[in-house]
Amino acid sequence: MELSATALQRLGEATQKNWRNIEPSIFGTLFERALDASKRSQLGAHYTGADDIMLVIDPVVMEPLRREWDAARAEIETLLDGGEASESGLRDLLDYGPQSWQSENLENPDSDHPPEAALARLEAFQQRLASVKVLDPACGSGNFLYLALRSLLDLEKQVIDFAAAQGWHGLTPTVQPDQMLGLEINHYAAELTRTALWIGYIQWHQANGFPYEHSPILTPLDTIRQTDAILDLSDPDSPAEPKWPAAEFIVGNPPFLGSLPFRRELGDEYANVVYGLYGDRIPNSSDLCCYWFEKARAQIAAGNCRRAGLLGTQAIRFQRNRMALVRIKETGDIFNAISDRDWVLDGASVHIAIVCFDDGSESNRILDGRQVANIYADLTTGADLTLAQKLAENVGISFAGGTKHGPFEISRAIAEDMLRQPNPHGKPNSDVIRPWLVGRDINQVSRDMWIIDFGTDMSEADAALYEAPFEYVCSVVKPHRDKHRDAKLRSNWWLHGRPRIEMRQALSDLSRYIGTSQVARHRLFSYINGSVFPDKTIVVFARDDDYFFGVLHSHIHIAWTAAIGTQLREAKSGQRYLISTCFETFPFPHPTGEQREAIAAAAAELNRLRENWLNPPGLS
Repeated sequence: MELSATALQRLGEATQKNWRNIEPSIFGTLFERALDASKRSQLGAHYTGADDIMLVIDPVVMEPLRREWDAARAEIETLLDGGEASESGLRDLLDYGPQSWQSENLENPDSDHPPEAALARLEAFQQRLASVKVLDPACGSGNFLYLALRSLLDLEKQVIDFAAAQGWHGLTPTVQPDQMLGLEINHYAAELTRTALWIGYIQWHQANGFPYEHSPILTPLDTIRQTDAILDLSDPDSPAEPKWPAAEFIVGNPPFLGSLPFRRELGDEYANVVYGLYGDRIPNSSDLCCYWFEKARAQIAAGNCRRAGLLGTQAIRFQRNRMALVRIKETGDIFNAISDRDWVLDGASVHIAIVCFDDGSESNRILDGRQVANIYADLTTGADLTLAQKLAENVGISFAGGTKHGPFEISRAIAEDMLRQPNPHGKPNSDVIRPWLVGRDINQVSRDMWIIDFGTDMSEADAALYEAPFEYVCSVVKPHRDKHRDAKLRSNWWLHGRPRIEMRQALSDLSRYIGTSQVARHRLFSYINGSVFPDKTIVVFARDDDYFFGVLHSHIHIAWTAAIGTQLREAKSGQRYLISTCFETFPFPHPTGEQREAIAAAAAELNRLRENWLNPPGLS
């Protein structure tokens, strides 16, 4: 590519700078800023800070290696004191054997001499470090791998310092950049990873006074591969699941794309192929990061990996996404997790979860910084709410409101004008115009909106006889529907996208029903007039009795929904009330008649007081 005069000038200026102490981790920021906003969104590519990365590197990679070093050092000290090598130490001696390092203590290199056996044991551990392979299957600009490499070198320096304290000199680091393996779909990011690893490696040696190879300074790092980590389309006619290289440890930050952005950004064809490959293992419509969790789990189950630690959105512990963690616990276990952590994304705070897992051999369990007996698939401990089952008596009572798929809603002024207008068939427009409620109308002051609703199966010809409402839908809704990818929605443009037939039938004989906003910081249930049509953002209950209303408002039910519902961005933002988990699994009490009446009376009084406060008598 030919550079412009301006680019050449800036390149010349850059060469005059001293880049010796550049921090390799800034390459993540360079990578992110080099992508335009749309491409960054498509890839779900975002820079991860060192603090977050070390929350994965430490428990997954370094803790087991530090334990190994502690054991090896204790054994070496025993040998130096005249003791005998343990069985594990003897195995290492057979595997590696001693090297010809200079040592003041090796006056007589007899194989039975304790110092020689001790040195061989130390050598075995150093070569152990040189054999470690770390894979980041979504390596971006290489921050995870760079920090993993630096951490391994730091541990190896402890080994070398210990050797020097025994009088064994001449040892040099053996850990190399090619122990870091990476998969990355973006060519620019893969090159940044290779560069960051070499710069970090050289800087570490300079800072710690160790020599390194100068000619050539940089050799190719073929261990960083440019490839799609979850889908192999090298043969478009036969899409396949790519094979990940074997590595002792897997770490990384898979791309953050929810189920809907996944399909929207990467395309229907890509999403459908991924669903076809993985659909029997994790649910379709899982967040994109779930496929990395499943691949890492499979690597561990197949014996190609020992431990893994990945970042995901905190939504990974809920609903469909949770199946990726359920499968991890079926073939192994979660040994370290952070259920909810702040993470900066494009200047805004989002929340992530960090999950570290293995084949079940790790006995220590740490959740949110506390030692626990177990970590469940929803990243909680204590009672395992993921085992809660649907109860037959709760099925068919609660429903999600309708989904419009178009701007069917109208203001009160427009509704009143339409209600006054006649129709050629003599029927009133009140047949197809109803008050409309969304979740925030329950949590806040109602906006007094209405909606045009032609029911579930009214024909276009019959709908057209309601002239004013039909004309409005034709001019406002139809252009919106004509652009929809769903052919059924395009052809039935005058009907709501999901009219909720079962809900309508369940509510048809009720003068009022109970509703709650699906998303709420503070859980509130309200009575809703039977003429009101609820939006999809409302969960409705086909009950109108005060006893049922009281149980829903009970402390036990509120606590249950908070524990088992889907958390929003962070806990203080509230929860999403889900019918299948929050309601259909909730065990209702079996009160006596007297208790039932007391609950109903208390609930009725609560509702009366609340309504009088929110809607004082005489207030228009």
